[in-house]
Amino acid sequence: ILIYTAFVVFAVFVAFPFYYIAISSITPRNELFTIPPSYFPANPTFDNYKNMVESVPFLTYLRNSLVFAIGSALISVIASALAAYALARFRFRRMSNGSLTTWFLSQRILPPVVVVIPFFLIMRELKLLDNVLALILLNATFTLAFPVIILSQMFRELPRELEEAAYVDGASVFDAFTKVALPLVMPGLVATWIICMAFSWNEFLFALSLTTNNAIPMPVIIAGAEHTRGVQFWFVGVRVLLTMLPPTILALLAQRYIIRGLTLGAVKG
Repeated sequence: ILIYTAFVVFAVFVAFPFYYIAISSITPRNELFTIPPSYFPANPTFDNYKNMVESVPFLTYLRNSLVFAIGSALISVIASALAAYALARFRFRRMSNGSLTTWFLSQRILPPVVVVIPFFLIMRELKLLDNVLALILLNATFTLAFPVIILSQMFRELPRELEEAAYVDGASVFDAFTKVALPLVMPGLVATWIICMAFSWNEFLFALSLTTNNAIPMPVIIAGAEHTRGVQFWFVGVRVLLTMLPPTILALLAQRYIIRGLTLGAVKG
């Protein structure tokens, strides 16, 4: 009883912010500031959604987020698959495989705020400020370390004999990689791509620093739901829900690949 009670309390604690966001999105503005607060609107309305779409170019911001997240995740997974296969199958002399893996891992520890100003100056020289391409390149760089670590372990767990059999049949190293190893870790690639997309979808710091109008993604719009009279909580609820919708749908559609990818190579005891 105590265990189930703890689970219920924890579930309510985690789910309540999402519930209150959903309720705020359909609550009239005057009801949001009532004391004591109501946990369900007396007069639910969808005018907040209509007003938000009419007041800001929401579809443009959503498109920017989709292009940014999908593009950076795709570049990150393609580059990391090549690097991970090299770490799993080859031995480097000047710098050991363990040192290279540690270097990749250190990129996840580096705080992005440290490099915001240098990247801003670089993108200004390249004339990529307020451009989705700048966000794609930067976030692909920062998310690259995670898929390298994950995919290198997946490649190590593949039997070498499969690739050696391909070599006997005349395949090159690249053929063995693309035609033998890569299809076997495809569930892991899909799961890693979705996780990288989630990282990119939530990117805020670089988006806030490098965009002003044309390339603004959804996280910046959520933070921008502020008026001279205070935070527009009804717009915050609408924008958060609409921002959560695409990755949630994607995760539900690809949950089979996510589960297979995250459990790839697991051995039952």
